[in-house]
Amino acid sequence: MHYLLAASPILIVIALMLLGRWGGQRAGPVGWLAGIVVAALAFGLTPEVLWVSQAKGILLALYVLVVLWPALLLYNIVRQAGGIDALAGALQRAIRKRSVLLLVVAWAFSGALEGLAGFGIPIAIVAPMLVGLGVMPVTAVAAVAVGHAWAVTFGDMGVIWQSLVAVTGIEPATLAPAAALMLGMACLLCGLAAARILRHNVAWPVVAMIAGVMAGVQALLALIGLTPLAALGAGLAGIAAAVWLGRARDPEADQAAQSGAIDSQSAALWPTLAVYGGLGVLMTVLIGVPPVKAALDSVVWRAAFPQVSTLNGFVTPAGFGQAFRIFTHPGASILLAAMLSALFYRWVGLGNLAGWGEALRATWRAAAPASVGILSMVGLSALMEHCGMTLLLAQGLSALMAGAFALASPLVGILGAFATGSNINSNVLFGPMQKSVAGLLHIAPAVLLAAQTTGGSLGSMIAPAKLIVGCSTVGLAGRDGEVLRITLPYGVLIGLALGGVAWLMAVVGK
Repeated sequence: MHYLLAASPILIVIALMLLGRWGGQRAGPVGWLAGIVVAALAFGLTPEVLWVSQAKGILLALYVLVVLWPALLLYNIVRQAGGIDALAGALQRAIRKRSVLLLVVAWAFSGALEGLAGFGIPIAIVAPMLVGLGVMPVTAVAAVAVGHAWAVTFGDMGVIWQSLVAVTGIEPATLAPAAALMLGMACLLCGLAAARILRHNVAWPVVAMIAGVMAGVQALLALIGLTPLAALGAGLAGIAAAVWLGRARDPEADQAAQSGAIDSQSAALWPTLAVYGGLGVLMTVLIGVPPVKAALDSVVWRAAFPQVSTLNGFVTPAGFGQAFRIFTHPGASILLAAMLSALFYRWVGLGNLAGWGEALRATWRAAAPASVGILSMVGLSALMEHCGMTLLLAQGLSALMAGAFALASPLVGILGAFATGSNINSNVLFGPMQKSVAGLLHIAPAVLLAAQTTGGSLGSMIAPAKLIVGCSTVGLAGRDGEVLRITLPYGVLIGLALGGVAWLMAVVGK
C-alpha cells in the first residue's frame, strides 16, 4: 500500500497527461497538491520538511528557467531573422536524401546541441527546424525528445557525468567503459526509434553506421578523459557521417533547390552560424578550459538548509541547495548570445526593433505557461525526495527484482529523471543506492551505475519539464501529453532492452 501511495502523485500526473490530455502546466500543480496530501497523510510531512523541500525545488527550477527564458529569446531572435529556416536549408542542401536529413536533424544535430547545453535546449531549437522541414509539430517534438536522449549523460559539457562520479566516489576510468558501451547501445536504439517516429524509410544499416560513428567517437573521448566534449564531438561526427551517406540525390531536395526555396534563406545562414558558433566557442572556453572554469566557478552563490525529519523518521541532512555559478551557468552565456545576436542581426540588415518586440512577446507566450509546469513538477519531485517517497519506490523495485535487479536498473534511472526532470538529480538520488545494491548482489558497481545514468538519459524523452519546453517552441502549449503518449513506450522499451544488456554484463562479470 505504501508503494502505491508513494507512486500516486506521479501516476496522477501521468494519467492526466495521457488520458486527460492535460498539459504539464495543468497536471503539474494537481500532482503537486496530491503529493502534499499523500505526504501529510502517509509519510509524516511536517511544515519544516515542506518549506525546505519547496525552497530547494524553487532554486532548482530557477536554475532551469534561467536557461529556458534566454534560450527561447535567442531562438525567437534567430527565427525573426530567418536563421532557423536558413539552418534547415543548409542541412537540406548538404544531405540530399530527405529521410536521412530528418533523422540526422532529430538525432545527431540535437545530440551535438545537448553536448553544449542541456535543460531542454536541443528540443527547443531542433523541433522547430523539423517543423520548418514539413514535419508535424507533435511528431517533431517526439522525434527530437527520443533522438537526443543518448547524449544526455555526457551532455552539458560533462556536468551530469561529473555529478555521478562525485556522489558515488567511483573512478571515472572504471566507470567509463561500461557507460560508453551502454550509451552507445542507447545511441543506436534512439536513432532507430527516431526514424520510426518520423515515419521515413531509413534503412537500418544506415542508422547503424551513423550510430557506430557517434558511439565510437563518444566512447573514445570518454575513455581518454575528455568527457566534456564527448557528446558534442559524437553529434558532430554523426552529422559528418550522415552528409557522406546522404550524398545520393533525392528528387524532393533537387526540386526544392531548383525552385530557389532553399537559396532564398541563405542570407541569414552565415550570421546564424556565427551566432550559434560563437555561443559554442564561448561555452567551450568558459566551461571546457580548466583554468578559466576554475577562476569563474569561484563566483558562486548557494543557500544553506537545515536538517529536517518527517514524523516517520525520514531524515534529510543539512546541506546546500542548488549552486548558482553566475559566469559559468549556461543561461549567462545564452543570454549574452541573445543580446549580441540582436545587435549583430541588425548590423547585417536582418533585424529591427519591431522584430525584437515580437521576439520578446513570443518568448513570454511560450515561457510563462512552461514555467508554471516546471515549477510544479520540480516542487513535487523535491517533496517526494524529502519525504522518502522516491527512495521507497526504488527500494521496492529492487526488492521485487532481487537477483535480476540489473534488468530494472535503467528503469530506476528513468523513474528518477521523470520524477525530478533531470538526469543529475536521478544520479544523485539513486547512484549511491545502485552502488550499494551492486555490493549486496556481488555485481560490479560500474555496471549498475552505467545502467543508472543511461536510464536517466532515456528519462529525458519522457520528462514533462523537457516536453513542455519543446512544445512551447512549436505552438503546442498545453499539448505535451500528446507527445508523451508517443515517447513513453519507446522510453520503456529501450530501457528494458538496456536492462537486458546490463544483466548480461552483470552475469559475465561475476
